[in-house]
Amino acid sequence: MKGLKFILAGIVFGIIMAKSEAISWYRIQEMFRFQSFHMYGIIGTAVTLGVLAVFLIKKFRLRDTEGNPIVFQDKDKNWKKYIIGGTIFGLGWALTGACPGPMFVNVGYGYFAMLIVIAGALGGTYLYGVIKDKLPH
Repeated sequence: MKGLKFILAGIVFGIIMAKSEAISWYRIQEMFRFQSFHMYGIIGTAVTLGVLAVFLIKKFRLRDTEGNPIVFQDKDKNWKKYIIGGTIFGLGWALTGACPGPMFVNVGYGYFAMLIVIAGALGGTYLYGVIKDKLPH
């Protein structure tokens, strides 16, 4: 029963992604071709809500479910790795037409070809874990 709230949150997330057309390959391609504002509006809303949530967590010193204070670690100032990682992520997103959240929503909608994309994402994550110590950080 403890995991029920996470399952419900996932269902609500999937419905929102589907109804906002954020899982549509065509909408994502429009975004990467700068033909439509639709996806930028969705992403901008998510970033704004994230900033607001972090602000409120810090202001009210909120705690997690176990009573521990929520602490945010500062990001590393080495921007090169963010540019390289973001470029790789963006290329995968543009080629597949889906970022991690919509990949699973698309599978739920019956687009089983997304299982190949999920396998590729998991494989890439595993490969990074294997070679991360050899990469310049």
